[in-house]
Amino acid sequence: MKHLLSSTAFLIVNKQLAALIGLNETVLLADLISKEEYFMRNGQMEEGWFFNTSANIKADTTLSPFQQRKCLQTLKNHNLVDVKLKGIPAKQYFKISEHQVIKFLNNLNSKKCKTINKNKKIKTINKYFIKPMIHQIEFYCKERKNNIDAEAFFNFYESKGWKVGNTKMKDWKAAIVTWEKRDQKKPKTMSKIDSQINEYLKGKEYL
Repeated sequence: MKHLLSSTAFLIVNKQLAALIGLNETVLLADLISKEEYFMRNGQMEEGWFFNTSANIKADTTLSPFQQRKCLQTLKNHNLVDVKLKGIPAKQYFKISEHQVIKFLNNLNSKKCKTINKNKKIKTINKYFIKPMIHQIEFYCKERKNNIDAEAFFNFYESKGWKVGNTKMKDWKAAIVTWEKRDQKKPKTMSKIDSQINEYLKGKEYL
């Protein structure tokens, strides 16, 4: 299954995976899988681990060391890649969780476009929204340096069926920004969603 993400001359990017974890993260994962296949072909794997340098990754992906660190953190948060330093001088070693990568791809494949036949016309339905996990919300809030309670955010929208009003949510990160604005500046006239959020958080304090 992992060969779908890598090749010797090209980096094949799964668009749905990129929508979930980020384009740069998907590019880096594809590059690491390509490197893993190289080390496997040459019998140089060390109990599933292989090494690569930041300079090599930059040459192959154009990702700067800062971008690489940020992407690796996301990949580790999703348990797709393990990273460790080993040896003198220290080298960066990687281990790809094949089981988790396959699980991600299978989950994405199950959410792919569905077709329906109505009035003899084929319509394609794309489901772009994927419900986040609490640790994803926590990580994103940490990146944005806000004080949002990730669990409260998750539970609030879980109770709403991940809808804003009567509309299915398209981007949970945009909802994070809404919560930030609510915390930073409380308007004299609250919007309906702000009122619902405040009432929910007040109720949570009494639990």
